[in-house]
Amino acid sequence: MTIKFHTPVKKPLIKRQLSYASVWRWHFYAGLFCIPFAIWLATTGGIYLFKPQVENWQERSFDSLEISGERATAQAQVTAALAAVPGTVLNAYILPDNAESAVRILVGKGKDLTRVYLNPQTLEILKVQPEDERLMELVHKLHGSLLLGDKGSMLVELAASWMIVLIITGLYLWWPRNVSGLAGIVYPRLNQDGRTFWRDIHSVTGLWVSFFILFLLISGLPWAKSWGGMLKEVRQIGVVTVVKQDWTTGPSSEQALRMATNSPVADEHEFHRGMAHMQASYDKIDKLVDIVALQNLVPPVLISPPNKNNGAWSARSDSQNRMLRVNLKLDASTGEITERKDFSSKPWLDKFIGIGISVHEGQLFGWVNQLLGLLTALGILLIAVSSVVMWWSRKPVDSLGAPKAPRNQKLPLLLGLVIVALGTLLPLLGLSLMFILVIEFVLLCRIPKVKGFLGIG
Repeated sequence: MTIKFHTPVKKPLIKRQLSYASVWRWHFYAGLFCIPFAIWLATTGGIYLFKPQVENWQERSFDSLEISGERATAQAQVTAALAAVPGTVLNAYILPDNAESAVRILVGKGKDLTRVYLNPQTLEILKVQPEDERLMELVHKLHGSLLLGDKGSMLVELAASWMIVLIITGLYLWWPRNVSGLAGIVYPRLNQDGRTFWRDIHSVTGLWVSFFILFLLISGLPWAKSWGGMLKEVRQIGVVTVVKQDWTTGPSSEQALRMATNSPVADEHEFHRGMAHMQASYDKIDKLVDIVALQNLVPPVLISPPNKNNGAWSARSDSQNRMLRVNLKLDASTGEITERKDFSSKPWLDKFIGIGISVHEGQLFGWVNQLLGLLTALGILLIAVSSVVMWWSRKPVDSLGAPKAPRNQKLPLLLGLVIVALGTLLPLLGLSLMFILVIEFVLLCRIPKVKGFLGIG
């Protein structure tokens, strides 16, 4: 009798190593969602980089007036501006840049803010323009909130969060594997045709601009309604006084700031006597304009009366290079500068964020900053266009063309920790990720046609 020994059949092990296809799949879907936003943000952000040049060109006629006689007092100029927009109060008097410049005065009511241009000698009203209708202000709102208010700000934040995922997965896919030479890795093979050409353009451009894109995404988060608001709440923990930041968090925050600034109180002495609702007197502004002008602050320099945000007259440099900003508090009776705060006096977190914002806007180190920002914006557009070309060239007629989901693959521990960390640091990303997983498991996986179209399982 022959005895046969049966060798046990080994079942295939479930792969715990993250596969290329899995990362590609995440990269694909993140890109599909992010591409429209990436194009939008790169375009509007690229335009906003040149805000100083654009506004100087737009307002060139207001900076070359023929002024030969004696100028009217600052109080008379403010009175004329208020008369041009009835029912408003003084928000800020902007010091003229030179002797031939028109005076710009901001007047407001509630959340509305209007800029009045007038001749400093004749008091002739040259132009009245709501701040929200200024070109660069419109571009700023298109960039940060899509003109959709706080909901738009949160949508942009969600897209920015997924763009961070897009960059991380893109770098993983770019990482060289079994290749020789640097062609297609650090420089594109321009002599190739078709998919290889576009893949090189996509991956190599992504390599060179990935750091700059990540910087722009992260430096923009403090402005966002959700992330910025939560950061401010965290900063308030254990602090008795209200944290005052040099930036707003979402459109509603900006409107609240306007309403507070457009709500005048009495001068500081009357304010402390409880006359908080008394209309501010502007007869002190002539003395304050002369004093502030001697401080040689970086333009634009704004002088504001007491309001709900500040119980005293104040002046500030509103330079886009936040390292050059200075804030002054003034005694309206004596003209004395009672407090001076510059960049060095800010908390380290405000310094860090302020520098990031200045770089984000292209205003920290001159034209080089603008050039880097422009090249990054163009790089984003090139990455987006090349990805669409590659996708469309390989997309089947009857499906989305997503990479097939690997079967029987467990999530590696390290990747799981990375996902949890990102979902915690970027709450909208975490919430959207949970939503996607639930929808896929509960609904999409159970509809054969949808499952096939999306390449699930």
